[in-house]
Amino acid sequence: MNRRLTLGLTALVLAGCANDPAPHEQMRLTAQAVEQARAVGADPQIEEMRMAEQKLARAEKNMGEEDYKRARVFAEQAELDARLAEAKVVNLKSQKQLDALNARITRLRKQLGELP
Repeated sequence: MNRRLTLGLTALVLAGCANDPAPHEQMRLTAQAVEQARAVGADPQIEEMRMAEQKLARAEKNMGEEDYKRARVFAEQAELDARLAEAKVVNLKSQKQLDALNARITRLRKQLGELP
């Protein structure tokens, strides 16, 4: 009877481990998202970028501890934070370009209005 209990508990433990495989692909995607955000100019001054870096570090820590479920959750959150930081930077750059174009259009309109 004791042997059956031990085998049953061992099977449950192994089944629990099988449910949460190491999220290597998610970690790779997250690292890429963080690098892409950095490449467009996101830095830790942007709150989402700071959060992405912190969550990625936490995911890496959880991977080392073999807590794969938490590692996956933190990695997914970090990826989304990094993508949001990237979007904010790209949006800000686009807005600056739009403002510069509008200023040029205004100058051209004034010049055209001053023609004899």
